[in-house]
Amino acid sequence: MYTHLRRFFTIALIAATCVFNLPARADEPTQHETDKVAQAVNEEEHKIEHKLEEHEAKFNIGEMIMHHIADSHEWEFSHGVSLPLPVILYSEDRGLEVFLSSNFHNEHHEYNGYHLVHGESEQIVPVDEARKIYDFSITKNVASMLISAVILILVFTSVAGWYKNSKGKAPKGFASAMEVIILFIRDEVVKPNVGPKYEKYLPYLLTLFFFILINNIMGLLPGSANLTGNIAVTMTLAVLTFIIVHLNANGNYYKHLLSPPGVPGPLLLIMIPVEIVGVFMKPFSLMVRLFANITAGHIILLSLFGLIFIFQSFVIAPVISLFALFLNFIEIMVAFIQAFIFTLLSSMYIGTAIEEHSHDHGHH
Repeated sequence: MYTHLRRFFTIALIAATCVFNLPARADEPTQHETDKVAQAVNEEEHKIEHKLEEHEAKFNIGEMIMHHIADSHEWEFSHGVSLPLPVILYSEDRGLEVFLSSNFHNEHHEYNGYHLVHGESEQIVPVDEARKIYDFSITKNVASMLISAVILILVFTSVAGWYKNSKGKAPKGFASAMEVIILFIRDEVVKPNVGPKYEKYLPYLLTLFFFILINNIMGLLPGSANLTGNIAVTMTLAVLTFIIVHLNANGNYYKHLLSPPGVPGPLLLIMIPVEIVGVFMKPFSLMVRLFANITAGHIILLSLFGLIFIFQSFVIAPVISLFALFLNFIEIMVAFIQAFIFTLLSSMYIGTAIEEHSHDHGHH
């Protein structure tokens, strides 16, 4: 964008100089005029480049977006307002060390022999490269995950307590709203896809749904963490589903995997590798789908807000704000949809693994 602006201003300046300066001094030597025009153009181009570089230094939309969606060792609520988080390091020579990340707020980002490296992801490395450390720090994503875990515990203990103390009564208020969601996941997602043994897997699938949903919604709040937009988190959730599927899978599942029924012998050399690749593609698709959808939504919203600072116009700011508000409502819907899809696919994978061969026709 800045390159196009630079070219536009340069061409406009050359055209203006040729129109206004050359006719007025037609009696002077041509070479002299050409040199003066070229010098004036170069000076103005340098001024324009300098101003554009200053503008880029003041606001870089790419850095702003990456800063907000990446993990960090401090929780920044707004520009200049941040909460330092605990840094927990372990090394053989020093043992356990605990201090706040605010100690890195100096010119060199160094403290006590450690350096905070800012890049695509923040890392704490020892100044002495020969040392080996283990980083157990509470980062913004870890803090957000702990908060969401506390919210889940409080929500479900309160709902369970209400049902325990109000047997035979119709649920009211928050308990009623939670019952609708829980029954929907049980009756429309888990039970049809897992089958008769669904009760064994219902706690995990309900936890999976509400964990993703709460963190998706929390990620839309100003100054919040982008937990479900972190590939490590979505990978962990996908791996948990993968482990549950293959620990509980029956013999029919592995027989179908290693010897697909109805496939001629020579084709098994092709089908068996395809089936094995498919086993790993299922958790991979779970991981990438959630990560990509949540991250893309955050990038679009941050890009829209960044346009306000790029154009610096009172006219465009309300328009972009209204459009961003509309997209924010879309993102709330996406938060529910992605939690639903992740739970639905996990239920389908579990149901496929534990399905009895004799019930194939009965269920389908």
